[in-house]
Amino acid sequence: MEVLERVERHIRANDLIPPGGEVTCLVSGGADSTCLHGVLGELGYRVSALHVDHGLRGEESDADARFCAEVLGAEVVRVHPLRGTEDELRELRYAVAADRLRATGHTASDQVETILYRLVSSGNAKGIKPRREDGVVRPLLPLWREETEAWCRDRGLEFRTDATNADTKRGLIREKIVPLLERLHPGARENILRALDDRRTMPPALARLLDSPAGSKRVDLGGGLQAVREHDRLWLEQGPVDLDREVRWGGWRIASDLPGLKVRGWRPGDRLAGRSKKIQDVFVDAKIPRSDREGWPLVVRGDEVVAVPGIVDAEGVSATRE
Repeated sequence: MEVLERVERHIRANDLIPPGGEVTCLVSGGADSTCLHGVLGELGYRVSALHVDHGLRGEESDADARFCAEVLGAEVVRVHPLRGTEDELRELRYAVAADRLRATGHTASDQVETILYRLVSSGNAKGIKPRREDGVVRPLLPLWREETEAWCRDRGLEFRTDATNADTKRGLIREKIVPLLERLHPGARENILRALDDRRTMPPALARLLDSPAGSKRVDLGGGLQAVREHDRLWLEQGPVDLDREVRWGGWRIASDLPGLKVRGWRPGDRLAGRSKKIQDVFVDAKIPRSDREGWPLVVRGDEVVAVPGIVDAEGVSATRE
């Protein structure tokens, strides 16, 4: 029951499959996908199976396809690759039956292998998402590979082993590198996952900001807080606040009876209302250190800067520093 509960909590927490909904399991015949098919069935989802046969291993591929069809009731689709690379095979599998909700048997073990591979190949420690951009979901991410094998054995479910796995890049990580890391420290796998969990404690908007290829970007984190990135610099600032009462901003107290004014932080490209002078130049002329500029309040009407407290005054706006 613990396995079922952990999988169901993961599904509900990430809204992967509607309660009692239909889902097609992409099965290979291995322990992970066989476990996936069985677990989702026991949890009350309406499960079907699909096996994509690339025919690369001759009789062994044929045997895998027969197993999936006979034991798991899988529909078998034959898709022959042009090059046979790991990336091509993966994308071909995900291109099949794209009109359905599909699930794969990726586990926490796959997550660790993915983090290690991406770390050494690109310096990026991203892991497997619970849901791919194309809608494919990963319900078994809370489980380790040995747990899926044990679950199949406990249920008396047969599964197949792909002898070519050890020859792949991920197979090398699985068979050689992870065992060496566990010799260094028995909790190596859990600690690698913890690094990913720490990243996921970020607000999703902030994670998207960090991942964005755009050099300049701003996101709303909620509660009046915004995160801003300018190339290699990142800072947080309070969102625009209506100046319909006294506003406290850092060490400033700002007030005005004029309608339509707001207080916000500086944005690159800001200019004084009715003038061509950039606020960045105003800061430079006033000898305001770069480190202080992001936290300096501006009084604005729309996109125009009306006043820069302590530097540029405006009639009807008062600003004092505590």
